[in-house]
Amino acid sequence: MKKIGAFCLLLIGISLAGCSSQLYSALPTGGAAYAIIPPIDRAAVPSQYLIAPGDIVSLAVFGEPDLTLDKLPVDDAGYIQIPLIGTVKVAALTPADASSLIASRLGAKFLRNPNVTLNVIEQTGQMVTVEGQVAKAGAYPVDSQTTLLGAIALAQSPTRIARLDEVVIFRTINNQRMAARFDLSRVRAGRDPDPQILGGDVVVVGFSQGKSIYRDMLQAAPVFNVFTRF
Repeated sequence: MKKIGAFCLLLIGISLAGCSSQLYSALPTGGAAYAIIPPIDRAAVPSQYLIAPGDIVSLAVFGEPDLTLDKLPVDDAGYIQIPLIGTVKVAALTPADASSLIASRLGAKFLRNPNVTLNVIEQTGQMVTVEGQVAKAGAYPVDSQTTLLGAIALAQSPTRIARLDEVVIFRTINNQRMAARFDLSRVRAGRDPDPQILGGDVVVVGFSQGKSIYRDMLQAAPVFNVFTRF
């Protein structure tokens, strides 16, 4: 009798898990999701490089040798250190925009009409972070041809208790954090397009409580002897 009771509790747990709301249920899906994270066949390749933390830049100010620097590291927060004006945030700017920003700072107090040129001389690797129910969570290098399926493959595929219809991509667009939810099983089957993954994206694969409980039930089956004839 105790065996039957324990087995029934497991079944109730599975039922409750199936009724539980999805963690990311409010996030856009379908066409609304692809409007935020376009598929690879419609993804636009950035025409200009955006400076990223970890890059190395050079700075030249015409006629000012003391302000001409061969190597300036962009720190983790996206800043560089420049004589006279101190820290300047250049991450997420094009080299041209960063040059204009520095020129305006120098021109405001120190120089008249400074001619500033900033160039990226070493680019940091573009990375995607894959978290949640994957075999090997971590950060992986990506290029312009990396897709969601490719990112999941880099993390050695979903676990057996992954919720494939709850795969979320987080992306920063115009300094705003955005997110969209995709059904990986539909993408795998070719029923939905494969979204492009960009450097800086975070992919989170959801957790299926129902699958977890079912797995625990199967593992506990020899103890409960649930397949014995009553």
